[in-house]
Amino acid sequence: MDLRQLRYFAQIVESGSLSKASRCLFVAQPALSQQLAKLEDEVGKPLLQRSSRGVTPTENGLALYHHARFVLRQIDQALSIARKESGEVQGMVSVGLPATTVLALGLPLMKRIRAKYPGILLNVVEGMSGHLAHMMRLGQLDLAILFSNDVSSTLDSTALLEEELFVLFPTTHPWVPRGRTDVTIAEVAEIPLILPTNTHGLRRRVVAEFHQRNLRPQIVAEIDSLSLLMSCVLDGMGATIKPMSALGHEHDRVGDWRALRISDATISRRNYLYSISPNLLSPAAYTVAREIEATARDLVARGEWLGVQAIDGKAERTGEEPHPIHSATDRLEVRGPVDTASH
Repeated sequence: MDLRQLRYFAQIVESGSLSKASRCLFVAQPALSQQLAKLEDEVGKPLLQRSSRGVTPTENGLALYHHARFVLRQIDQALSIARKESGEVQGMVSVGLPATTVLALGLPLMKRIRAKYPGILLNVVEGMSGHLAHMMRLGQLDLAILFSNDVSSTLDSTALLEEELFVLFPTTHPWVPRGRTDVTIAEVAEIPLILPTNTHGLRRRVVAEFHQRNLRPQIVAEIDSLSLLMSCVLDGMGATIKPMSALGHEHDRVGDWRALRISDATISRRNYLYSISPNLLSPAAYTVAREIEATARDLVARGEWLGVQAIDGKAERTGEEPHPIHSATDRLEVRGPVDTASH
């Protein structure tokens, strides 16, 4: 077994077919098949299940893939460190962030890492939480912020934030009388809504609140692109239910926004910081994990991440309520161009 075979095998698993892997690796498919056959001969067991739709790893293949990804990442980091002379923390760290989290955390985290750890190459992947969870399980990410605590028993998770969801829409639409800072869920059911599709955890969380009260929301569009969804809301097609950080997408758009709490239903989601197993975590990834926690807490404490409560480790272990670091109560109505540095 050599590194080339491991790289080829990892790419085949990630591509889902030999032909796609061949194009990604710029290696002829017959040569790829030959290297795969040698690897399976050496292991002594089949590593892939082949079908007309492509290939999927067997149980043995998945186990090899996880370890291969770790070995390849460690080798890449070792080479990067060896090529530099300083003794600072170095290496590449892959971090998965959902779209709304990117708006609140992305730039401050990048600036913090660049200033404190120039030897760390931060690879940020933006995506839906379900897709990021899948990437974490496959070992394609070192760290990720996700909204569920049952992604995988092999991964480490720490509760980071409790994020409240608000009804968001432009002030130009009179769905709710001016001066109101909250609405009932029955009132929300009368407003046209634009939400993500059913594959999105936020959508399932929101719809469950309506169903518990025998209410049927008026969903007029389903959009999984945050930028398009917020553009449609700004254009007046409907309101949405999102965390306050979603307004960061509109920092360059002129318009007034309203962000109303739902008075008779606390709809929130918990943010968890996931990492690969601690014994596999590189010094650079461990450092970035700590900086993610510190950056998030600083943003909340300074009032730059609204509608969020920080959770400390003690509260999470004992089941206590999260400690509110900063309240958004006095800033639920946002007027004028939205400043991404404040949301």
